[in-house]
Amino acid sequence: YMMAATRMQTDVPTPQDSPDFSKKDWLGRWSHINKILDRRGPFCDKSFSPGHGEDILLNQCRVLVIGAGGLGCEILKNLALSGFKDIEVIDMDTIDVSNLNRQFLFRPSDVGSPKAKVAAEFIMKRVAGVKDKDDDYYLGFHLIICGLDSVEARRWINATLVNIAQDDPEKIRVLIDGGTEGFKGQARVIIPTVTSCYECSLDMLNKQTAFPICTIANTPRLPEHCIEWASVIQWPKEREGEKMDTDDPTHIQWLYEIALKRAMEFNITGVTYSLTQGVVKNIIPAIASTNAIISAACCNEAFKIVTTSQPYLNNYMMYMGNEGLYTYTFEHQKKDDCPVCGNQSAFLEVDKDITVEDFIELLKEKPNIQLKKPSLTTDTNEKIYWQSPPFFEQRTRSNLKKRLSELVKDGYNIIVTDTTLPISLNITVSYI
Repeated sequence: YMMAATRMQTDVPTPQDSPDFSKKDWLGRWSHINKILDRRGPFCDKSFSPGHGEDILLNQCRVLVIGAGGLGCEILKNLALSGFKDIEVIDMDTIDVSNLNRQFLFRPSDVGSPKAKVAAEFIMKRVAGVKDKDDDYYLGFHLIICGLDSVEARRWINATLVNIAQDDPEKIRVLIDGGTEGFKGQARVIIPTVTSCYECSLDMLNKQTAFPICTIANTPRLPEHCIEWASVIQWPKEREGEKMDTDDPTHIQWLYEIALKRAMEFNITGVTYSLTQGVVKNIIPAIASTNAIISAACCNEAFKIVTTSQPYLNNYMMYMGNEGLYTYTFEHQKKDDCPVCGNQSAFLEVDKDITVEDFIELLKEKPNIQLKKPSLTTDTNEKIYWQSPPFFEQRTRSNLKKRLSELVKDGYNIIVTDTTLPISLNITVSYI
């Protein structure tokens, strides 16, 4: 995920590259920030040195922002207006018409252009003096802020930073993660190998809604059932061999029309084009005000961490705006058996008769593991089942129907690799 995203990074000139930009300009333009940075507050860190905050923001701190969507646009704007001057942004998406209602850095003329490029250019025009992948790439930043709508991308960058910091505290890079879903949101500070990581809280995520195929095919009751019927059953039947492109408006229009006919047959209301698009693309509703609140929280934490002017979040803040306004802050504990940052292998009890195929499905469904295409190897380096390359998939396919206990003894480890993570996981199996 992240390797694809780096292809869209953008360069923005630093203050040093702008001859008309001086410290005096900075002090004038961001004088409101000096009220925090020029005096010692009651909660500031012992290392805080009044009067040097602008130098840290201006000359020293480099920030990487991952994601330039609804949340990412807000984060970029807030960072620039908070005095940060060396910012890089990466995003693997291009701008769609549907983005324009909330991703305010984009205009109709930008549709089809890379998000990262357009966002960086917009910020440069409005806020003078702002700047745009391997391990060394991430080590070039002091902190990283995520404004992503993808769990897989979050897991990837989290595991990457934990892996980098595993053996050398000097390589720890703070990760600030923000996320929104309708009127709900969260912001958190992750210090790899020190605090709980993103993977530690994986079981807190809402599971994606899945509709039983029998309901979709025989007794639909909801507009979503009709849309799923159109995409899962009718598309392969009527457009055999043609791959569905959920970004193609003509494909969405076809699904919408088929779903609408299905809904009319069963007297179901509520099938719309936007709902069709939301169901097939698994779009989570975005509220601009929620994005603003969560991005402000993320950027506040970035400012506090870099300047040490106030204590930073320890370590998880939840915002709920469904019924009134409510926030809850707590310390999410680091898990010893976390497959990414834990110092113990993840422990899994399974039936002694479970097949390798069913074990793989279990790894996909397990709330604290949630893998997509896991490949399995014993701790003695014998292949149980590999999803790729094709040569190994064919050679190990016969193991799928075998019982796992035939290949792995009770209490032994299985090494699991997956496309969603840049590292391997150690899972200890116990048979019951």
